[in-house]
Amino acid sequence: MKYIRGFMNNIKKFYYKYKNLPVQARAAVIFLFCAFMQKGAKAITTPILSRLLSTTEYGQYSVFYSWLEIVTVFVSLNLYSGVYTQGLIKFESRRKIFSSSLQGLSTSLVILWTVIYLCLRNFWNQLLSLTTIQMLAMLLMIWLNSAFMFWYEEQRVYYNYHVIFLITAVVSILSPVFSILCVINAKDKVTAWIFGMLIVDLIAYTGPYFAQMLRGKQFLSRDFWKYALVFNIPLIPHYLSQTILNSSDKIMIERMVSSSEAGIYSLAYTIAHVMTLFSTALNQTIGPWLYRKIRDQEIKDIAKIAYPSIILIAILNTGLIAFAPEIVAIFAPPSYQEAIWVIPPVAMSVLLQFSYIFFANFEFYFEKTNYIAMATIGGAILNIILNFIFIDRFGYLAAGYTTLFCFLLYVIFHYFSMTKICKQNFGEIKVYDSRILILIIVIFNLIGFILMLSYKNIWIRYMLIFLIFITLVLMRKYLIHVIRQLIMIRK
Repeated sequence: MKYIRGFMNNIKKFYYKYKNLPVQARAAVIFLFCAFMQKGAKAITTPILSRLLSTTEYGQYSVFYSWLEIVTVFVSLNLYSGVYTQGLIKFESRRKIFSSSLQGLSTSLVILWTVIYLCLRNFWNQLLSLTTIQMLAMLLMIWLNSAFMFWYEEQRVYYNYHVIFLITAVVSILSPVFSILCVINAKDKVTAWIFGMLIVDLIAYTGPYFAQMLRGKQFLSRDFWKYALVFNIPLIPHYLSQTILNSSDKIMIERMVSSSEAGIYSLAYTIAHVMTLFSTALNQTIGPWLYRKIRDQEIKDIAKIAYPSIILIAILNTGLIAFAPEIVAIFAPPSYQEAIWVIPPVAMSVLLQFSYIFFANFEFYFEKTNYIAMATIGGAILNIILNFIFIDRFGYLAAGYTTLFCFLLYVIFHYFSMTKICKQNFGEIKVYDSRILILIIVIFNLIGFILMLSYKNIWIRYMLIFLIFITLVLMRKYLIHVIRQLIMIRK
């Protein structure tokens, strides 16, 4: 009873501390938790899914979601992304009309693309290697997710986090549960899983859509539609190329090798991208703060947050690399064991993806969309070329390293673009010390590759893990300070 009372007292203390935080800080904590639930649900169900589906079926399922990410860019134009958040601030007095009109634009685009698909159904099915039912499910999922993201972004901007938490929790729990039930009782397990998730989305996301439409009461606004299209259409190459960087590997492996190898690679990719739970949530917290610092010309403050943030994400990804063999064994049966060799390079890519925001946000703020487009288009094209060469020569494992190399060049380009922008707008003030950034990335990559080389000898690997653990214990005060600083960043 003594331990139970102590535990309950600690919970009460934590709750009171949370209640005394400013609304911005409370919202940041809830949004962080929501991001964990959204991606965590997928991670938690992966061990079940990998055992319900063969490697071939898992590959087909992963390729469907890769195509979903690519098609989403064309169909939705990613209107719920930067242009919507910026518009909520710019048109704050008319935000209800702005929101409903963008929902109307998104709905119209989905209807238009559905008509285009139905007119050339056989062509699209053959091109994407999907069935008509899967394609129609994909289009409906794009509409539902876009509708929810408009509502989600509005709540996030104005710190209305209670309902977001409720909907996220319900979807995170019901979606995998319902999908598992569908798969167990189905012959076409891939389509069954897709439909299980679709039905839950349909129930959960239509409410927020109609809530925004009823508040704004305007489906069409020429001014807002023009504003959104003019802003976002030039960014489509950027969004598309960014998606291709993350998704083309699985599609190319399926086409060049087999669905089975695509399944093994996809499992490793899913495990490695669990770390984006942290990086995405941290990005959502840092992003608005970073824009304010740029706006207020307080760019000298940015490095104080950037370095610790990158180090924190590097430590988390190092842990993933260190325990990759055990994690793969938990997530999947022995037929997927080869996935351990994909995790290190993909985990290293996750760190680079996170690091890029500290450079690219300068480009977004000063609307240098040509820089953004050049970097992402170049990275995507290079990724496809390298995959075509090295997958054919070295097998599907090479895709992890081509992705890492492309993200490295991607980050370097954005760094130099940021430097040019800063010289134009802030003079000779340096935002970052490039030597520190290089040192962080080199040390992380070196440790990652050393850990990977120890996969075949468990004793050496655990000795290395022990040394890393001791180092972290010695750094504990610094790490606690970093975490507190990041939690309070939105104060």
